[in-house]
Amino acid sequence: MPKKPNLTKNNAASTNSSETTVLEFEDNHLLAQLVGEHDRYLARIEQGLDVSVTSRGNKMAIKGSDAAQSAARSVLTDLYDRLEKGMDVTIGEVDGAIRMAGDPPAEDGSRASVADSADMIVTKRRRITPRSTNQAYYVNALRTNELVFGLGPAGTGKTYLAVANAVAMLIENKVDRLILARPAVEAGEKLGFLPGDMRDKIDPYLRPLYDALYDMLPAEEVVKRLENGEIEVAALAFMRGRTLSNSAIILDEAQNTTPVQMKMLLTRMGENSSMAVTGDLSQIDLPIGVRSGLHDAVEILQGVKGVDFINFGASDVVRHPLVTRIVKAYGEHEREKQLNLKARSR
Repeated sequence: MPKKPNLTKNNAASTNSSETTVLEFEDNHLLAQLVGEHDRYLARIEQGLDVSVTSRGNKMAIKGSDAAQSAARSVLTDLYDRLEKGMDVTIGEVDGAIRMAGDPPAEDGSRASVADSADMIVTKRRRITPRSTNQAYYVNALRTNELVFGLGPAGTGKTYLAVANAVAMLIENKVDRLILARPAVEAGEKLGFLPGDMRDKIDPYLRPLYDALYDMLPAEEVVKRLENGEIEVAALAFMRGRTLSNSAIILDEAQNTTPVQMKMLLTRMGENSSMAVTGDLSQIDLPIGVRSGLHDAVEILQGVKGVDFINFGASDVVRHPLVTRIVKAYGEHEREKQLNLKARSR
């Protein structure tokens, strides 16, 4: 977990009253980046935290409830701190700072911050920092455990951060290979009716993994590393019978594995290897009556040394804000459906 940020180290001084919090910043150039073009970042903060922020010169006045003012102060100082460290600020970082400000602190009082460079993942094309508290826990878990399960809905960064961490390990020569696998489950389409040979049929299932790779590395380097075997993107079935040593391994969409498939992959790990398993247990595409291997693994591996579980929720969704609301709506619908089923069974 990242250490609690020092709110004074960014050269911002604050005075508080029951009505207004005033922040004073030293660098007007950074302050201009902080508010965004046409004050779009300030508007986002105001909307997200239900506050009013007025910027005049090198000062900002925050009005709202005491809790909202405190959260807004954290957001603004974290973003300013990020800019002081030479890191950029986009709408994604603004949303991330808002998200983190609303999360409870850890037991030791520390909290995640978009300005915490200790959690940064550096690849050749991007410098990636967590945008939620759970993402910060996840990055830390990926770095300190041999096997990490990232569980939760789409858009929470489970696969993206796992790929980023694995690419960084490959660049730093901590591993020799990066292996990305997915189960090729027929979710509405039949493989036999897709054109081309078996690779052509399977590639659409693996496309999200390729997209993540091209986001981290130059295109020519991705192609070169795929050709020489340093990066392998394959359907899960091709992992059978292998020992994967000196490798960073990622199993994506793991909810669509059977228990046999899951055990098969988990036991492929060789020396100096680590594995990230990602999945959403609410989106299982297996045939009715077939138990998910991810569900089994979550039950069986609790408490096993070297294994960690990070559970993401709707509040961790880092895509368009509407996606968060969609995930929450589907979650509420599913809960209501389960309650109705229980009521009928009584």
